[in-house]
Amino acid sequence: MLKGCKYGTHRVIEPKGVLPQPAKKVDNNMDILYDNEILIDVQTLNVDSASFTQIKNQAEGDEKKIAEIMKGIVADKGKHQNPVTGSGGMLIGTVEKIGSALEGKIDLKAGDKIATLVSLSLTPLRIDEIVEIRKDIDQVDIKGKAILFESGIYAKIPTDMPENLVLSALDVAGAPAQVARLVKPGDTVVIIGAGGKSGMLRCYEAKRRAGVTGKVIGITHSQRSTDRLKGLGFADAVFPANAQMPVNTMNKVAELTNGEMADITINNVNVPDTEMTSILCTKTTGTVYFFSMATSFTKAALGAEGVGSDVNMIIGNGYTKGHAEITLQLFRESEKLREIFTELYA
Repeated sequence: MLKGCKYGTHRVIEPKGVLPQPAKKVDNNMDILYDNEILIDVQTLNVDSASFTQIKNQAEGDEKKIAEIMKGIVADKGKHQNPVTGSGGMLIGTVEKIGSALEGKIDLKAGDKIATLVSLSLTPLRIDEIVEIRKDIDQVDIKGKAILFESGIYAKIPTDMPENLVLSALDVAGAPAQVARLVKPGDTVVIIGAGGKSGMLRCYEAKRRAGVTGKVIGITHSQRSTDRLKGLGFADAVFPANAQMPVNTMNKVAELTNGEMADITINNVNVPDTEMTSILCTKTTGTVYFFSMATSFTKAALGAEGVGSDVNMIIGNGYTKGHAEITLQLFRESEKLREIFTELYA
């Protein structure tokens, strides 16, 4: 077998020398397996929410056009990296073959079903056929192959949960683990996009961490998601708002916090131009965590400067040590969380 780079640079076609994620094009030839790669027979793609929303809007909701756009991205780039949002997603598949340098050194064998915990924006992918598109949950069943590099992280699919539930949860596995790091007892936490996958997970974990002396405020985008989140009891206050209208949203948060604003604001939305809402809802010494892949960090940095806000801004990282295990454990301990995710995504 050919010897490969731990980080997958051997698959980069253009420009040479960069890592696979920022590369314009990678080699998705699945007939060649390098010694430190894992070949995966792909079952389902869980497309990043910001990416799928953009594709769906571009296709005007037409499934045939969605399929054409997705296949076109992979044909052009060798990976599923949305050219507008730059983001990807993750996948579920079955291990087909393991490179010789990894055999016996990892806890995988041919036939194991896994979820990749690295982005599709860096994963060499070949789509042979799109079998089914589930527009409401950003999932696409395909026939195809993918490559996981030596540095790539993954999780074996547990047997006590439906696969689609696991896929939906692991797509945002970094969400609760990051909240556990950031939120402390007594904090006021504002979660924008609180009715979505990562939003609900974050509300649940934030409520646990902030405790009875803290406060969790969930901002949703529809009355339906508002009612759902209120029924779950994961937040102390929930209201619908257009997060692209920063002053209106800020005024509502000011009302709910007696003008104190949030210690921590977490942005989970899948649309652009919500940076200033996150900043204005946060006290000047607070923290804004941008988990959304629709975030413009230029708008965030210059916008904060423009309103004289000295907030600490953190770029969302989908990986935290142990995040897959942490997230799946939440579903085992919370019947409400498992039931709502099963209803919506499984």
